[in-house]
Amino acid sequence: MKAIIQIPCLNEEENLPATLKELPRKLTGIDEVKWLVVDDGSRDDTVKIAIENGVDYIISHPNNKGLAQSFITGLEACLYFGADIIINTDADNQYFAGDIQKLVDPIIKKEADYVIGARPIAETTHFSPLKKVLQSIGSRIVRFVSKTNVTDAPSGFRAISRKAAMRLQVFNNYTYTLETIIQAGRANIKVVSVPIRTNPQLRESRLISSIPNYIFRSAQTIIRSLLAYDPFKFFVIPSMGFIISALGIGFRFLYFYFIGNGDGHIQSLIFGTILFVLGGLLFVTGLLSDLISVNRKLLERTDYKIRTIYYENNGHTPKSDLFLQYGEIVYIRQETAN
Repeated sequence: MKAIIQIPCLNEEENLPATLKELPRKLTGIDEVKWLVVDDGSRDDTVKIAIENGVDYIISHPNNKGLAQSFITGLEACLYFGADIIINTDADNQYFAGDIQKLVDPIIKKEADYVIGARPIAETTHFSPLKKVLQSIGSRIVRFVSKTNVTDAPSGFRAISRKAAMRLQVFNNYTYTLETIIQAGRANIKVVSVPIRTNPQLRESRLISSIPNYIFRSAQTIIRSLLAYDPFKFFVIPSMGFIISALGIGFRFLYFYFIGNGDGHIQSLIFGTILFVLGGLLFVTGLLSDLISVNRKLLERTDYKIRTIYYENNGHTPKSDLFLQYGEIVYIRQETAN
């Protein structure tokens, strides 16, 4: 069994050596452990530092594509290089590498296909009280939407089985953390959380430029995921609210009409009619969206089959045969080249 630890990087020449120094080369139940760096258009010596510190594979984006696309590029490359388990960690050494074994154990034991490390948020000193509260609320929302028991949804410390990785896609350009949990939960991929430790902070988060911006972007991701994976409920629930309100207003008008006082309530009748029309439009939108969602599920199944055929039959072929949407292989250690 082969595991690859992937690290998305953007201008990480200062922090990358400390991160790589802590990564394991041996894991219980794993025959081979390799390291992969996804260089997201770095303008410093990230690639050079990665090579000097023993990284096995380097995939490079010609320009910055963002964390979400770096994650997916890494998944594609890890699948190509034959990974049975893919571990994702950050380049700023935020996560305690000694807990990687905790991430892979549930997959080795076939208890899960997607394992997410849960940080000790309450004990993390560099998190403000507001950020701790928002992390808790956000994780609760993701648990509800994804129908999983993930306790730390924004955590980037994760392990994914080969089978699960071939079913994941990310359409959001901001972050992969929330979308992939929702996608996995809706696809009945077994997702579990395990407690992990963190290291002292080396730098400020680049993903969270401000709390309001992070809340907005995260809410946008959750709403888009709901639209993609459960559009019928997304539209029909408010539709029923409008329709029930319209019917209530309509019955009220009829009551006053039959007691001879209907002339003074024409405005409420008009308002009720507007609510009923809006409810009907939302209901029809929900039906059409649900049909589109069914088509998306069929496309996902097709994509999974194509990936299976490609990675199982064409893996470990010359690097020119690897299709990466955004990146290219720029380095393979000599002993791992074919």
